Amino acid sequence: MPGTNLTREEARQRAKLLTVDSYEIDLDLSGAQGGGTARSNEAESGGGTYRSVTTVRFDVAEDGAESFIDLIAPTVHEVTLNGDALDPAEVFKDSRIALPGLLAGPNVLRVAADCAYTNTGEGLHRFVDPVDDQVYLYTQFEVPDARRVFAAFEQPDLKATFRFTVKAPEGWTVVSNSPTPEPRDNVWEFAPTPRISTYITALIVGPYHSVHSVYEKDGQSVPLGIYCRPSLAEFLDADAIFDVTRQGFDWFQEKFDYAYPFAKYDQLFVPEFNAGAMENAGAVTIRDQYVFRSKVTDAAYEMRAETILHELAHMWFGDLVTMEWWNDLWLNESFATYTSIACQAHAPGSRWPHSWTTFANSMKTWAYRQDQLPSTHPIMADINDLDDVLVNFDGITYAKGASVLKQLVAYVGRDEFFRGVQAYFKRHAFGNTRLSDLLGALEETSGRDLRTWSHKWLETAGINILRPEIETDENGVITSFAVRQEAPALPAGAKGEPTLRPHRIAIGLYDLDEASGKLVRAEDGRIELDVDGELTAVPQLAGRRRPAVVLLNDDDLSYAKVRLDEQSLAVVTEHLGDFASSLPRALCWASAWDMTRDAELATRDYLSLVLSGIGKESDIGVVQSLQRQVKLAIDLYADPAARDALLTRWTDATLAHLRTAEAGSDHQLAWARAFAATARTPEQLDLLNALLEGSQTIEGLAVDTELRWAFVQRLAAVGRFDEPEIAGEYERDRTAAGERHAATARAARPTEEAKAEAWASVVDSDKLPNAVQEAVIGGFVQTDQRELLAPYTERYFEVLKDIWDSRSHEMAQQIAVGLYPSVQVSQDTLRRTDEWLASAPPNAALRRLVSESRAGIERSLRAQAADAAAGR
Repeated sequence: MPGTNLTREEARQRAKLLTVDSYEIDLDLSGAQGGGTARSNEAESGGGTYRSVTTVRFDVAEDGAESFIDLIAPTVHEVTLNGDALDPAEVFKDSRIALPGLLAGPNVLRVAADCAYTNTGEGLHRFVDPVDDQVYLYTQFEVPDARRVFAAFEQPDLKATFRFTVKAPEGWTVVSNSPTPEPRDNVWEFAPTPRISTYITALIVGPYHSVHSVYEKDGQSVPLGIYCRPSLAEFLDADAIFDVTRQGFDWFQEKFDYAYPFAKYDQLFVPEFNAGAMENAGAVTIRDQYVFRSKVTDAAYEMRAETILHELAHMWFGDLVTMEWWNDLWLNESFATYTSIACQAHAPGSRWPHSWTTFANSMKTWAYRQDQLPSTHPIMADINDLDDVLVNFDGITYAKGASVLKQLVAYVGRDEFFRGVQAYFKRHAFGNTRLSDLLGALEETSGRDLRTWSHKWLETAGINILRPEIETDENGVITSFAVRQEAPALPAGAKGEPTLRPHRIAIGLYDLDEASGKLVRAEDGRIELDVDGELTAVPQLAGRRRPAVVLLNDDDLSYAKVRLDEQSLAVVTEHLGDFASSLPRALCWASAWDMTRDAELATRDYLSLVLSGIGKESDIGVVQSLQRQVKLAIDLYADPAARDALLTRWTDATLAHLRTAEAGSDHQLAWARAFAATARTPEQLDLLNALLEGSQTIEGLAVDTELRWAFVQRLAAVGRFDEPEIAGEYERDRTAAGERHAATARAARPTEEAKAEAWASVVDSDKLPNAVQEAVIGGFVQTDQRELLAPYTERYFEVLKDIWDSRSHEMAQQIAVGLYPSVQVSQDTLRRTDEWLASAPPNAALRRLVSESRAGIERSLRAQAADAAAGR
């Protein structure tokens, strides 16, 4: 949307001028069930509008100064500043209300407006559940969308207290940051919050189902609540969610040495949520796909637990102490990611003590991928305005940042790290900080000078490569050992220079155990050291017998690409599945995947490696990652001439594993989904259909609601199913999830008519809700429909700029990324992308998204060439 940006300099000047005391926000949502008040333009409305009245009290440093408050609303009825009425037609423009003639000292502003319900997941989202036809509302404000609900000084360093008063329909529930009061005449008057930022305020309103408990320890008592729609209540495993939550309370309060800072803790599973979850103070919203309607693997429960703990960690790091400006967003997210996974790994009784394996397998591969795009940036990014931050919720902000925090913990020591964090919370409670505040506290507790570390790790972009250099004598005894560090050139278009960094790493020495056949690390087979500069000698290893495998960055302490020496690579290629521990296996799998993406390992060889080792892989999260990566590699990185043969090998393997997996196991379910994603021969498709009908069964495999949709979508994508079969399946599952799955299946059909219909619903119309639009895009793009999709390359570039300028950020980004012709791997796609970038210059955010997609085509072309060369 045009006219909604805010620059860092504007925010800085406003923060110098203003100190905000309090907000009183009065919302009339009594018409929400019927859609609110109708208005002429309902593109993002989800139905209509509601009345919003905001009273803000704030102090001003300079008499006669001018400023502005932020608001996105269809209509402003009243603006009263210090008792004087201002003409809305004169002072309200785009997303700002001008505030002229401010008084030195206290000021009072009242704004009455009609604000809009949305169906984009931004502001106040309105959703109708097809099961009960009831309306469910929730807010999502990060980064700049509190201004869609009430007039606000929308920047994180202008904290204030917030008192919400909400009128809602009879029988509804209203949840906010403060404890829910008893309503009077369907009006809920909440107590004021502590001083918090606008973006972590929240309202969740509707006839939600709830379960309540309490966290009690050492005299502390915190009310806990879990909410979801009644149509999901039968699937809500509240006890398991409470268990993870209590574990987080125990571990975080001990490590942070600061009691939970809010009056209660509610977790609300809400529909059509764009992200995984949001850390609203005391009222965390979570995507309701985490209420599992069907059987899922333990990896899904682990991911949900990490999300729960991530948001709980934010109550301290992000909510209690908040970044001054969005350039420290990385620290907010990285800290929550690091501590949530550390809690899973180390908390007593944790169900997922292997969580660092999952981190290495998933989060770090995301970081490595992001760090090799032309948009790579320092962890501490230069955020000049809101447009910058909106595209910065990426693999560097979350995953690389968390990886570097893990490196920092190894560098300063875990106890010293948490002592520094404790001092930081006590010093800055309910305030705003910069990175230097945390680093200063860590320097005090660790005695380390972190200025050089910070510069090289946080203020530079790119990734290092670590390689072992080993010399042995004729008896296989190591005579010299060194670690070579490389700093490859940054991707074309990236800013900055390659940088060698200080790394705290472990070196693991592994041998094959004759009795078990496993690769095991000897008791004295781990050395931890600092690596710095181009070459670091490791004299401790001289005189030792050379082991079968030397693994740099064992235990995954640092953030770097790791390469194996020739002898270790040969052993790992033959025995990758034989590591006794899951983490070194995950590190080697990640290295192989990285080599495939870098065109150092041919796709056909990666497939062979996976097929030789995946049957021995016990970690279900690793198995599912390997399944996704193999499919992606064959679709995008394989020599097109060899693709069919590789797909045949892979699909045959998925079916063989499905038939031999333990009945009812997670592995069986994972192989069923992998088979459904790639089934292609008439016999394989017949099996999918028979499993749906129940005329064939596989012992232990429950073909439940979600698995049925996976089968239906594949059968639709290959032309076996059409509208009658899709509609029939939806009749079995007339839910919001069923609507999304049906939309995906319809868009996946391999006909010109189906593609045109899907394209029109997303591009020509702006009526689809965010989750349905995402589902349609997911079905539209099918890697085995390249010829059918080819005409849409030109159409994409014709409409992209107008889409970006006319849609909300979330909706436009879905289209810009999801409909980019990523399956058309060719020089023509690169050429057309370059022509568009040159002839229709987009703003920086859109240019970044398109350039990242373009980089994917370049990478695919290199990998395809490497695979073709391997086949000659």
